[in-house]
Amino acid sequence: MEQPVFEISAHEVTVEVVDARTGIRYRRQLPIEYYETANGLVLQGENLDGSVSQLVFYSDRGLERLQGLTGKGPDADPCGSHK
Repeated sequence: MEQPVFEISAHEVTVEVVDARTGIRYRRQLPIEYYETANGLVLQGENLDGSVSQLVFYSDRGLERLQGLTGKGPDADPCGSHK
């Protein structure tokens, strides 16, 4: 029986692209930290001066939760347990 997966993490990613002009496929393994949950994913690496740089991509669920935390979500209790 498979265990449920709640997060995925890795210390490198593989990027695969197909060049638009030539149609040639390229693959690169990059030293980028990868972290994913149901709320979205984070890519973290170093920029040219060696400092940390991040890209964050929110899922629809993550955006809804973020809006709720900042007071911009619906004025309704999603689980029905708050009064």
